[in-house]
Amino acid sequence: MDTQRAREAGQEADLPTNWGRWGDDDQLGTLNLITDDVRARGAAEVRTGRTVSLARPVEPTPVAAGPFAPVTQAASAVTLVMMDTGSHGAASADVMTVTNHHPRSTHLDAVAHMAHEGRVYPGRSRRESVTPTGVRHGSTTAFAAGIATRGVLLDLAADGSLPSAHAVTGADFEAAEERQGVRLEPGDALVVRLGWAPGPDPERRPTPGISLDAVRWMHRRGASLYAGDAGEAYPPLDPRHPLPLHQVGLALTGMPLVDAAEVDELAAVCAELGRYAFLLTLAPPRIHGMTGVPVNPLAVF
Repeated sequence: MDTQRAREAGQEADLPTNWGRWGDDDQLGTLNLITDDVRARGAAEVRTGRTVSLARPVEPTPVAAGPFAPVTQAASAVTLVMMDTGSHGAASADVMTVTNHHPRSTHLDAVAHMAHEGRVYPGRSRRESVTPTGVRHGSTTAFAAGIATRGVLLDLAADGSLPSAHAVTGADFEAAEERQGVRLEPGDALVVRLGWAPGPDPERRPTPGISLDAVRWMHRRGASLYAGDAGEAYPPLDPRHPLPLHQVGLALTGMPLVDAAEVDELAAVCAELGRYAFLLTLAPPRIHGMTGVPVNPLAVF
């Protein structure tokens, strides 16, 4: 893959792209922007040691049928089988099946999760990268060392949830920066609060979402990671680019995404402290060869 292909990838509608920026074999994408200096900048935000989780709680669904299974429980990303290990009747164990990319489970998308015109970041054929036996290029292997950087919350729902079908733009982000007295710097993780739950709205209202303009803004500013309570709009805001965060932000710029983050408590703590920057750490399980993995991001103040 050469620079010509990178130019072609971004040619349509002047889409932002990082194909070729860090080489043809790169799997880190915008995590390359998290240098030692950026990590140190994030660590400098720690003053009190107060922590906030950005993960949604998950209640597993038992696989057991009949009278043993609750019939009122909503679908869960985790199904569970409990076992007696036979160790003198004293130990129990469980086997769980996790559905990644589930709207009720906070998870970290690897760059191979979504393709643009049949190719995943940084221009590799999707068929060669994602196989029936696992991901060969652009997988969760890139997260093995964990992620630590400065996080910045831009609370777009400080005065209430965003309106139905609102297209979040770069201007929305800059207005939040000015209001909160903070600025997203290269290598920072962008955390966004829209005030909506991830996925389609149960009342079938069109949800707000991140627009292509907002993805361009993240690219210009050098965001290393996106995390939000919501991201893509349902139904799409622009049929030409129905999934700008995933098909452009993830597939073209190589920016990993934390989907279905829980940010209400974070917003409350930021407002209480008058601080909207913090150390953000993610230590997902070291499971290689997948398109995504459950994660519990921690903001440390």
